[in-house]
Amino acid sequence: MAVERSTSDILEAAVHVRAAARSATSGAAGMDAVLAALSEVMEYDHASLARWDPLRRRHTTLAGSYPADATAYIETRLHHDPVFPVLHGPARGGLWLTDVPRHLLAASPGFREVLSPLGVEGGVAQCLFAPDGRYVGMLNVSTRRPRHAPDPARAVVVLLTEALAAAVGSRTGPPPGSLAPAGPAARGRGPDARPGGLSPRELQVLAEVAAGRTNREIAQRLHITPRTVGTHIEHILAKLGLPNRAAAAARAAALGIDPSV
Repeated sequence: MAVERSTSDILEAAVHVRAAARSATSGAAGMDAVLAALSEVMEYDHASLARWDPLRRRHTTLAGSYPADATAYIETRLHHDPVFPVLHGPARGGLWLTDVPRHLLAASPGFREVLSPLGVEGGVAQCLFAPDGRYVGMLNVSTRRPRHAPDPARAVVVLLTEALAAAVGSRTGPPPGSLAPAGPAARGRGPDARPGGLSPRELQVLAEVAAGRTNREIAQRLHITPRTVGTHIEHILAKLGLPNRAAAAARAAALGIDPSV
């Protein structure tokens, strides 16, 4: 049986996680070191840090210990899981498995098909956001033992999210070979080239437009003003040579840009 750690031990371990995250942010260390340090905050059986790729509409694992099928689910299907809208929000301090309503777990393919077969009974999923409100990725931690309140690790994980988001966000540039540089020479260079030289933020707005959301709704989701959304849409239409947002939505579908999560 694992020995329960004191609050002071957990807080000291959190300092090491922050240090590891800062090293990862600067490129001095890898993300594996962050997860290793996190294991001293809360003992786990599986964990991962994943980056959100707004162009490919999927997560990319930066470090993790989940089996291949679980990793594939996190990367390609988790953002479509019924549980995801519940945990996806800057104001939420992580969604702990023991807090998820049973009816929602029953509706979750991720729990039924991935976590339950692994014997998972506890853990947390924490969405990570940049200071400007951009969703940059997430932390997933799973244990075969449920964690009970009061649990100081819960508060500590919330306190660590800013450092974890910075580390994950520092890797939000395209992975090798995924995106061609913006500009005339890069356009039309394949499915991974950014269409029309759109910026990552413009791609986010385009995905929101494709989902049929209004400027006000997009502004609320991306934590910018409706006026800024309008400016982004103007730039998108100009870069893609399109007459209106309906045409932009159609172009997004043709480019395989899925509606935003």
